[in-house]
Amino acid sequence: MVTFTAIIHKEEDMFVAACPEVGTASQGTTIDEALANLKEATELYLDEFPQKESSPPILTTFEVAEVASA
Repeated sequence: MVTFTAIIHKEEDMFVAACPEVGTASQGTTIDEALANLKEATELYLDEFPQKESSPPILTTFEVAEVASA
């Protein structure tokens, strides 16, 4: 088993899940569905394009100034 990162955000009525290590993405109506679809998409991608071992991405946060709206 290999562990990957999933980044999930909501777009209107769908959840979008992306895997930054591989570059795959998928969506679903729930977080669980989006994650399951991402797992399937990543497995299919890795069947075609096996990955070399790599270190996990660095995940962090940062702040930007809030722009006041007129």
